[in-house]
Amino acid sequence: MTLAEARPAPTEPVPRRHRGGSQGRLRIGWMLSRFGALVVALAAVYLAATFVQAYQAAGRDDARRAEAIVVLGAAQYNGRPSPVLEARLRHGLDLYRRALAPVIVVTGGRRTGDTFTEATAGYNWLRARGVPDDDILKEVQGRNTWESLAAVSRFLRSRGIDEVIMVSDSYHALRLREVSDEVGLTAHVSPAPGENDRSRRGVRSVARETLAVAAGRIIGYRRLTQLAG
Repeated sequence: MTLAEARPAPTEPVPRRHRGGSQGRLRIGWMLSRFGALVVALAAVYLAATFVQAYQAAGRDDARRAEAIVVLGAAQYNGRPSPVLEARLRHGLDLYRRALAPVIVVTGGRRTGDTFTEATAGYNWLRARGVPDDDILKEVQGRNTWESLAAVSRFLRSRGIDEVIMVSDSYHALRLREVSDEVGLTAHVSPAPGENDRSRRGVRSVARETLAVAAGRIIGYRRLTQLAG
């Protein structure tokens, strides 16, 4: 045996595990988690700020002289306004009698199975209390706030009217103002009395409105309405 044969055969070097790849993955995971936490924090701040705005709007009555009063529709029972709709109509009538605007617009279409539209129920209620026919306008097709206000905007602007007093529930105030702006109306919201409170139920309603306003500001209220079906 030669000396060369006696030497052990050289072995393949064992590759060393690179720690750089593992550390890189950890760093990426850490950055993603921080980014996710930042997104969540920003979303929380955005929702909190929107809630405060909606809550504050619910506590204001911006009634002032305008060109028309728009009463948002609500449920009616065979032509008889529900308590919510009657409260809105009564407040709209009070604003009209205070001469804050010469015209009242009633809104709201017909739900499946209904004989009357919400607007017609409102129209009949106002006529029974002495409001002249010429001082009442009806929007009878809208199935939601955006559709009703878009239709109201079209026929009011054709009459040269764009500044209105909006009558609805207090929690609805902020979204109502912003939808009005989107469809081309300058709106001063005057909530119906009895709805404008700080009760726990009111807070829950404002919380729901907060989500609608937060989404509507990002994608637009028309698009939000379409997505809602």
